[in-house]
Amino acid sequence: MLEQMQVRDTRKRPLRDLRISVTDKCNFRCRYCMPAEIFGPEFEFLPQHKLLSFEEITRLTQIFTALGVRKIRITGGEPLVRRDLPELIRMIRKIEDVHDIAMTTNGSLLARHAQALKEAGLDRVTVSLDSLDNERFGMLNGRGYPVDAVLDGIRAAAEAGLGVKINMVVQRGVNDQDILPMARYFREQGHTLRFIEFMDVGNSNGWKLDQVVPSSEIVRMIGAEMPLVPVEANYFGEVASRYRYEGSDQEIGLISSVTQAFCSTCTRARLSAEGKMYNCLFASAGYDLREPLRSGRSDEEIQEQIRAIWEKRDERYSEERLDETPGLQKRPKVEMSHIGG
Repeated sequence: MLEQMQVRDTRKRPLRDLRISVTDKCNFRCRYCMPAEIFGPEFEFLPQHKLLSFEEITRLTQIFTALGVRKIRITGGEPLVRRDLPELIRMIRKIEDVHDIAMTTNGSLLARHAQALKEAGLDRVTVSLDSLDNERFGMLNGRGYPVDAVLDGIRAAAEAGLGVKINMVVQRGVNDQDILPMARYFREQGHTLRFIEFMDVGNSNGWKLDQVVPSSEIVRMIGAEMPLVPVEANYFGEVASRYRYEGSDQEIGLISSVTQAFCSTCTRARLSAEGKMYNCLFASAGYDLREPLRSGRSDEEIQEQIRAIWEKRDERYSEERLDETPGLQKRPKVEMSHIGG
């Protein structure tokens, strides 16, 4: 029987959220995540035998919940390219201490899977969509994929009874002209839209500080047309700053990792598709949990390993970036496509 405990890191941050990447593959080639010139036809993705099985993911999730995790987010790559994903959701849903299961997706395959995901026990989806302009969106996703197909997925998710949020990564000179059209459209649709500052994740997304549109600028831009009122955080560790449109309950969110770092309240661990635990989205290296899983270690031994990793955690990359720590940008980082956003 696993001992129940709430672990905290060196900065007193509890472990409450686990983001699980189920694949490193994706059917899009978004420039800020998997640019086509790097992730081309010859790129070697993980072979099947190196991926954690659904049984291994479920076992690790059970162990993480004994350490305080209550919220699970399924990520990729694009999680819906992993076969039989609803079965994994069904397995995780059976874990008593899991209170919430969400998934981040590009939405391209969501229409055909939304009902099965809901029936399996998924609570919410977050759909990545960076423009409503078909030509611009096709350029951004690197595959010419149409906007309407993603909007069909959003509608299917809502009709299935899933909670729906939309994430938009904003880049100056690329899609900042879409901020207001996106805000207007999703306000009308009744879905929360979250604006994400363009971040220096991984090593291949060509990040430059002058392409960052600060969240404060986005709030001013939207507020000039549709007045906004700040909303208090729902819980410790909530990533997005929230605003509601004046006179309504409809909200937007802003994820400001570059200009308003939230490292001090980060409660998230990440599990890569091949079973490495990462303490930060901007981490350089992970901790292998697949080997102890497959070498016969007990749940108690793996729990102790995870506890020791978290209790030594001291990462605060975004705060260091904000302080302009010398040499920080030269540090190699794991690709976002490998561990999810």
